[in-house]
Amino acid sequence: QEQLVESGGGLVQAGDSLTLSCAASGRTLYSTMAWYRQPLGKEREFVAVIGWSCFETYYSNSVKGRFTISRDNAKHMMFLQRNSLKPEDTAVYFCAGGRYPPYNMMREREFDSWGQGTQVTVSS
Repeated sequence: QEQLVESGGGLVQAGDSLTLSCAASGRTLYSTMAWYRQPLGKEREFVAVIGWSCFETYYSNSVKGRFTISRDNAKHMMFLQRNSLKPEDTAVYFCAGGRYPPYNMMREREFDSWGQGTQVTVSS
């Protein structure tokens, strides 16, 4: 069974940088992969999405210019480099994989597989 596993979360200070990783086990190669996050007590929200070729990426307005999504198809991995972290970036971050072409603010239902999430806490 295909699994997505996030790593790289932890406690950081505002202004720090941190990169999250998402590893896909098995042989599935997702045409589109994305990051979502869920702050405590709130709904899960779109962060960024990337297509197979890596040329097509979209970001939510709240992270645009600070976060960079990338992927290494040969290694079945995806990354989220996050700079200038803010306390409002505190959330559980999830990675997702799916078959549909990427678009901005992509809906969760478009994805077939999800990771369990990794907690990121940004202190002020």
